[in-house]
Amino acid sequence: MIYLGMAIALCFIIVVAYALTHKYNPQAVLLISGILMVCISLAIGTYSLNVETDLGGTSTGWIGFDIFSVVKQTMKTNALRVGLMIMTIGGYVAYMKQIHASDALVYVSMRPLMLFKRFPDIAAILMLPIGQMLFVCTPSAAGLGLLLVASIFPILVNLGVSKLTAVSIISACTIFDMGPGSANTARASELAGMTNMEYFIEHQLPLAIPITLLLMVLYYFTNRYFDRQDRIKGKVVSTTVEAKDMKVDAPLIYAILPALPLILLIIFSSYFQLFGRPIVLDTTTAMIISLFVAILFEVIRWRSVSKTFANIKIFWQGMGNVFANVVTLIICAEIFSKGLISLGFIDALVEGCTSLGFTGVLISVVIIAIIFLAAILMGSGNASFFSFGPLVPDIAGKVGMNPVEMILPMQLSSSMGRAISPIAGVIVAIAEVAGVSTNELVKRNVIPLTVGLIAMVLVHYI
Repeated sequence: MIYLGMAIALCFIIVVAYALTHKYNPQAVLLISGILMVCISLAIGTYSLNVETDLGGTSTGWIGFDIFSVVKQTMKTNALRVGLMIMTIGGYVAYMKQIHASDALVYVSMRPLMLFKRFPDIAAILMLPIGQMLFVCTPSAAGLGLLLVASIFPILVNLGVSKLTAVSIISACTIFDMGPGSANTARASELAGMTNMEYFIEHQLPLAIPITLLLMVLYYFTNRYFDRQDRIKGKVVSTTVEAKDMKVDAPLIYAILPALPLILLIIFSSYFQLFGRPIVLDTTTAMIISLFVAILFEVIRWRSVSKTFANIKIFWQGMGNVFANVVTLIICAEIFSKGLISLGFIDALVEGCTSLGFTGVLISVVIIAIIFLAAILMGSGNASFFSFGPLVPDIAGKVGMNPVEMILPMQLSSSMGRAISPIAGVIVAIAEVAGVSTNELVKRNVIPLTVGLIAMVLVHYI
């Protein structure tokens, strides 16, 4: 019966993949498919729904209604847990954009590149670590990508860097969804059973730093190769674009505000003690503290309480937008994963891989490849990771691995796959604004990110 459930689950995965690649609403697709799988699992006997023990809720008294109480209980637990944190992050990011603090941070961060005017190719690859640090502080792939296209893209092109090289580097700045402000990080750390900062500092950074250095080398040689091929084909490689001075409509001191939550979380970590007592901040509290500091900055800047308070509504609107786009996706993806679990997908996967002699590491590699390819097909790192991430703790328990060992490369592979997707929002947006072909941009990213993914798996497990 377990393999019947596995076959049904695979059929659902294929249908869901088809629907998502054809631009069906992901929340609706994941929610309905998850509920249908739970219903089928109850009918064929692979699952027995108990709301009290399985979900920590209260049974309605009838199994027909209990199926839908799964949705209610999943919404309740996620909204109270990771949902509130992600919404607060989204609100703060929106507020930083409203008061132009994100612009100030990018402007200040780009100044060191001016030292490399005589070495344009070096200046281009140096964008990668700088852009990744910016992405940690402003975790919006499309938002940061467009900001960099508007600010640093003209500078790189006028230094002699080709348009495609400049845009490929800008897209690569968003390949690692990491840091306490990332929705993927928030979900991954929760699944791994640790705090955002613990996951970021002890796990994400040690893996991301060497891979970033490798990607700098890969992008350097890959872009030089493609530029040389374009010259052979007679294409115009070097050109100039109108470079406008980046105007920052905020004092440069505002550059500290997007990074303030990260600074607070690093300082007030589990290692900080005051008068012999540990002081530990969580991400949501750090965001709220930073919001009040930003409000104080605004009051001093404008000398107007009414104008400052009027802008605060952007924070609440940002929270609402994140709930509509991200938190609902997490909820629906978790219901989808519950459907897969109810059909015995995990048991069949682990049993099948074990019979083939696969170790826990090899099973992890299979799931990493699935998430990477799913991100390419869906054009979303969040959708791919949220869909399969909740399965990891159960799989890890069955193969005797620590959940974080499996979750970390899976989570990072989802954002790497997004940069190879021709339908990803960030890729489409920056290619259109920069005036380059989306397919050509994706072609520049395929080699470095595929090699980078393989290297990441080897570094992590070997």
